[in-house]
Amino acid sequence: MADGRHNASRGRGNRRSEATKGTLANEERLRALGQAVEHRANPSRPVRAAKVRRSHRGRRIAIISSVVVLALLIALVGGGYLYAQWRFSQIPKVNVVGELPQLSGRPFNILEIGSDSRAGLTGTVARQTGASTNSVAGQRSDVVKIMHVDPAAGTITILSIPRDTMVTLLANQALFGKFNRINVNYGNGPSLLAQTITANFGIPINHVIQVSFAGLINAAVALGGVYLDFPYPAKDAYSGLNIPHPGCQLITGFQALAVARSRHYQWFQNGVWNYDGTSDFGRIDRQNAFLRAMISRAKSLYNPLTINSFLSKIPQGITLDSGFSLNELIAFAVKFHSFNPSNMLTYTLPTVPATVGLLGDVLFAQQPEAQQLLVNIFGSSLLTPTNPPPNAQLQTPLPPVVATTTTTTTIASTSSTRATATKTTTAGAATKSPSNPTAVMPYFDPVPCTP
Repeated sequence: MADGRHNASRGRGNRRSEATKGTLANEERLRALGQAVEHRANPSRPVRAAKVRRSHRGRRIAIISSVVVLALLIALVGGGYLYAQWRFSQIPKVNVVGELPQLSGRPFNILEIGSDSRAGLTGTVARQTGASTNSVAGQRSDVVKIMHVDPAAGTITILSIPRDTMVTLLANQALFGKFNRINVNYGNGPSLLAQTITANFGIPINHVIQVSFAGLINAAVALGGVYLDFPYPAKDAYSGLNIPHPGCQLITGFQALAVARSRHYQWFQNGVWNYDGTSDFGRIDRQNAFLRAMISRAKSLYNPLTINSFLSKIPQGITLDSGFSLNELIAFAVKFHSFNPSNMLTYTLPTVPATVGLLGDVLFAQQPEAQQLLVNIFGSSLLTPTNPPPNAQLQTPLPPVVATTTTTTTIASTSSTRATATKTTTAGAATKSPSNPTAVMPYFDPVPCTP
């Protein structure tokens, strides 16, 4: 096409089943177990007997979890409840202070943290990610996402908070000041980050999932990679991304990490290398595309050998909060077993750019757009912030009072605005986040595809 956009159908088709004949061991028992768990959460609903239709042997289980390893729940079909319990017990757990209890049948929020920790990386991958350098002490949260799950509505919504977003700090003010970027709160673990999000934005956090560089690589390899359609050759010298040819292709291992990390994305069009100057916002778009591709890939897997390989790699770079139980995951998997990743709404917190002293270029929450988005996503569960984020004048007013509105018009209008703005952005240009789902990707970015 003249404007370089994808055809509407490109990369959006339904994935064909990669099934081979035969059902999973103990699948019927696991499905019944999941329904029993769901019945305990909703006693008024009758427990129906599990059915396995002959025409749908090897029924697939949907995977919904973090930006990196959305295939966690595949453990539930790996060979029985006891086996799943054993595997689940091997996943590292961390106690997160500040989490709010999850209420049965009510919407809940999972804080998804993509850590820049290089722990567990060796050899070439370690060198490519800078694991041998000491340029950054501790760890930072390169990815901060809140997954809002509504079991009753059967919906999943993800809010991304750019890592340069300014917040009011609850601790370490002698080290970082009263105001600083949100990602400095993760240096000592997830508790302070979760507490800071709730205090600044009023978003209650019920669970936490952490994924390191090694965790993303291991998950991608264990899944056999994900399929992404690159409309143009692409590269990122900083993340190590190198896609020499366009088209739908399998992305795995280090290249999967390189896609998710890419903040200096370039694409080759009309004989010229073009630069996406949107930085963290462009990376969020590509992470969301990778997220959808990973869900689609995980849904197609039910080979016990593949599942076992995946499960054996889960503990390497993945951490859950200690309150996340296997039974909750079972109920989650049963409820969303047929979830279509294209129906997952992905938003980015609206922000405005600014320069602040020694901190340099940062982002401030844009009001009233930010509060409007939070109300639309989290509804009545949204709390009144105790420590609101600063505005560009370094004042901390409470968020404005806004009403809940629908986002249908916003999705249609601002999605096209985002794509158009991105196409004309040059390196170093100021950018702000749109308050709309990012399902409509910029024309040069990769999208999920079917090989």
